[in-house]
Formats: sequence, structure tokens, C-alpha cells
Amino acid sequence: MLRFLVRLAVFAALCAQACAQDRPKVPASFTPFLASLWPDAQARGVSRRTFDLAFAELTPDPRVAVLTVRQPEYGAPVAAYLARSASQSRVDGAARKARDWKPTLNAIEKQYGVDRWIILALWGIETSFGANTGGFDVIRSLATLALSGYRPDYFRDELLAALLVLQQGHVAREKLIGSWAGAMGQPQFMPSNFLELAIDFDGNGRKDIWTSVPDVLASIANFLKHWGWKAGAEWGYEVTLPRDFDYRRSRASYADWTALGLKCPDGAPLPMQGDAILFFPSGAAGPAFLVGGNFEVIKRYNNSDVFALAAAQIADRAQGGSGVRTAWPANDRQLSRAERVALQKRLKELGHPVNDFEGRIDFDLRDEIRLEQARHGMVPDGHPTRELLEKIGAKFR
Repeated sequence: MLRFLVRLAVFAALCAQACAQDRPKVPASFTPFLASLWPDAQARGVSRRTFDLAFAELTPDPRVAVLTVRQPEYGAPVAAYLARSASQSRVDGAARKARDWKPTLNAIEKQYGVDRWIILALWGIETSFGANTGGFDVIRSLATLALSGYRPDYFRDELLAALLVLQQGHVAREKLIGSWAGAMGQPQFMPSNFLELAIDFDGNGRKDIWTSVPDVLASIANFLKHWGWKAGAEWGYEVTLPRDFDYRRSRASYADWTALGLKCPDGAPLPMQGDAILFFPSGAAGPAFLVGGNFEVIKRYNNSDVFALAAAQIADRAQGGSGVRTAWPANDRQLSRAERVALQKRLKELGHPVNDFEGRIDFDLRDEIRLEQARHGMVPDGHPTRELLEKIGAKFR
């Protein structure tokens, strides 16, 4: 028993050390940073008064660095993630909000051509329909991230955009509260997205994504339209595959997929127009989906396949759909962020095109994964696993 406790203590210490190594460092003070930030803020039109008010008595937030390595889209089995993010309460909430805001949604859908159910689903996932907009000081979070080493250039630009939001009078300083990553209001817009894409739909002269539901819904719609939402097209479909399917095939038109024997589980026909990508969130042993361009647009909101799938499930089920019909695998170990980054780095070393090393596995990279899976005698379903990491020699803590 004593040996077990000693081993457990050593293991805990090693885990803590690994987490500390992965976690971005938090500065002790903003003072040196602010001196370099002010000229850029001034050049964008931020007054000294706004600048000083934004940072008055502000210190770095140590909670933020911890959260950079605890993002819910990584690590959890897909079924568990969907149960949490696409919960029955959110499905019911979307159906209720559809009734409550029907005239507004009619007008928004007519003007922007974006499916109301996806708008409602994103609203539900991000803030539970405005009930939880986050408890972090947006300026403090963005400044901490800009100095922590976690995507510093991106968060520095977002911090400057947040200062401009204050300068333009969209929200009072004390009400600029949001997520740990600086996302604001009920739709959780980053400051740059707010400046470019937020909408004053209620016509009161303010783009109010904090308290105006019409502005919130129209802003989400405008965001999706901006990134290429195609009116009338579905996000995608769950499908079943024929027994002799070639898993190396990942892209085709819906007509070609139908000819290859792919079907909807409920027997409904696939559309005959448009193209789709075959996607296995948990590998070939789990559910399969054909996803189109609108699925990629949803990922612009949060660059995560499982996030987009959760939004799609809320939207479908709120309209009376049954949700995913195929059972999820019992052993569905998803890669952690550190493992995903290690995979990206190793694929780059092996000569595959890799866009970044932030742990996001896009559909292009899934095609590269298929090549390595086929090379090592694995089912080439494009789903990254611990087994694949070991076979290709990826190194991670």
C-alpha cells in the first residue's frame, strides 16, 4: 500500500510538471507591455482616457493560462462532448426560443438566408441563450493572453479591437465581461468580429450583443453569411456505408456518394446536388457523416469538428429530428491537444502539408492522415488515434 501511495504521489507530481510545462507563463505585471501597446492603440483611434480607464488597476489573470490547455473540444469522447454541448435542455431551449422569437427569426432568415435553427443552436452552445456570457474581464483576459505566449499576436490584435469597442461606446467598461479568451456578449464574438460583423437589428442605434436578442440573432446570421453560408443547403447527413467501402475515399459529390452505396440511416435520400466530405468523428467503428460547405461555415464560429457537429445536432433535434442513430464506440479515446500538436509536427516532418501547430485537425489534414494509415496497414478513415502516433513516431509528453 505504501509503495502504491508513493507511486501515486510521483505520478501526480509528474502530471503537474507536464501541465506546468504546457501552460503558458503569466507575467507579473502589464506595465512594460502597456508602454509598447499605447502607440498602436493611439494609431487606431483610442484616446488616452479610454486606454487608461481600460487598464486601471489591472493585473494579469492566472486563471486564463490554465484554461488554454483545458478546452472541452479536446480529449473527451465524442458522445460525452455531444451529451454536454448538445444537451436536451439546449435542444428544448432552441425549440422554445424559436417560438418566442418567430417574427424576428422570420425577418432575419429572409434578410440573411441563414437557417434559424443553426443560429439558435450557436446561441445555445455559446451562452445557453444568454444565461451565461462568462465571468472574465475581457481586457484583462486578452492582455494576459497577449503576454502568455499562447497565440500572442492574435490576442494582441483582439485586445486593440476591444479597446476600440470601448472607444466607440458600444458597452461600458465595467460590462465588458466575457469568456477567458475574450469572447463577448450572448453570441461570444471576439472583438474584431464584433467591429466587423455585429448588427443593430432592433434599430436603436447600438450594436448590442449583450442585451438585445434581435441584435444577437442577426449578428450570428451575419457572421455565418459573411463566411459563405449557402441558403437552403443542409449542414450534412449521417450515413451508413456499404460493406466493401474503400475508406481512402473522402470527397465526392452527393450523387457519387449515392452511387457508391452510402445511405441515410432512416432511408431518406441524399441530395443530388452539391459536394460533401466523408467524416468519421470517432473513426470507422462509429457514426459516419457527409458534411457540406455549411458545416465548414459553422466551424468558422469555433474551429472544431465536434463543436460544429454539436450545433448541427441541436438544430436537427430542435425540429424533431432523432439525432445520431449509429452507436458511438465504447472505447472512444480522443487525442488531447498536446497529442494533436505532436501529430501535426510529425506529419510535417514526414513531408505532409500542415497549416499550423495548434492541434486542430482539419479535413485536409485528415486526408494526409489517411495516407499514413494506409501506409501502416490501418483503416484509412482519417481519424487520428494514439496507435497512429506510435506507428509514425510522434513524440509527446
